[in-house]
Amino acid sequence: MKLNTMSRRDFVQLCGLGAAGIALSGSLAACGSSGTTSSATSSSGYTLVKSGKLTMISNFYFPPFVSMNEKTGDFEGFDVDVYKAICKKLKLKPRILPSVQFDTIVPTIKQGGKADVSIGAITITDDRKKEIDFTKPYLDSNQSIVVKKGSTATTQEQLNAKGMQIAVQSGTTGESWAQENLPKATVVPLDDIIQAMTGVQTGLYNACVADLPVTSYEIKQAYGDLQIPEGGEIPTGEQYGIVVSKKNPGLTKAINKALKELKSDGTMDALEQKWFGTTI
Repeated sequence: MKLNTMSRRDFVQLCGLGAAGIALSGSLAACGSSGTTSSATSSSGYTLVKSGKLTMISNFYFPPFVSMNEKTGDFEGFDVDVYKAICKKLKLKPRILPSVQFDTIVPTIKQGGKADVSIGAITITDDRKKEIDFTKPYLDSNQSIVVKKGSTATTQEQLNAKGMQIAVQSGTTGESWAQENLPKATVVPLDDIIQAMTGVQTGLYNACVADLPVTSYEIKQAYGDLQIPEGGEIPTGEQYGIVVSKKNPGLTKAINKALKELKSDGTMDALEQKWFGTTI
């Protein structure tokens, strides 16, 4: 998830995450009332929206990083577990706001007053760093091409042709890569990766381009008729970081310290094994 706009909606139901779809706000209004309190200064040298709590926002339509459990309605995923582990290290209580559209996250953190951090497979970029701070990277990632099994067009060269429909998530690295590397095809920006993969599954699109950890996970979970073809991994060399306001450097420092401890004590490796089946 590299650029500045992302969201995911109802197609989550089609991959066994149905209840996740009901939380999408579509705007900042959905979480505004829960984050309007004035900031409280921590004794640890940073400010918090709510005293004693680390308030987090994300777009919860990007499994296995951030999603909702359809049975319990609880937020879950690799990044949710990382966030909760950080809260424990900082001796703060978790406070997760309702799902927001991805393009609202950077402005919300920059403005302050609603959320302290955002985590959810957010790629560190120079453009974003002009607006907000990132913690040190906590996970590496690449992009991927996904096609239907049996498709005759699977390579970049074959997909870069007039009439080819390439689904991407709006504002992402996948969209940027497709626009640059598949200029002859029609790049179709959509609200979420589930919608994109479902479109490929139904034949509406010839392929989609999205984060490799997510597409790999979804293919195993719910899209057995899709595949990442040979050569379909795109080595973009991305790194995910946690978003923090530039006005709150003490919090960035504290989270970096927590991340270092989580790596050294084996927590990060254990969470990667839990959600990805391997360390990344």
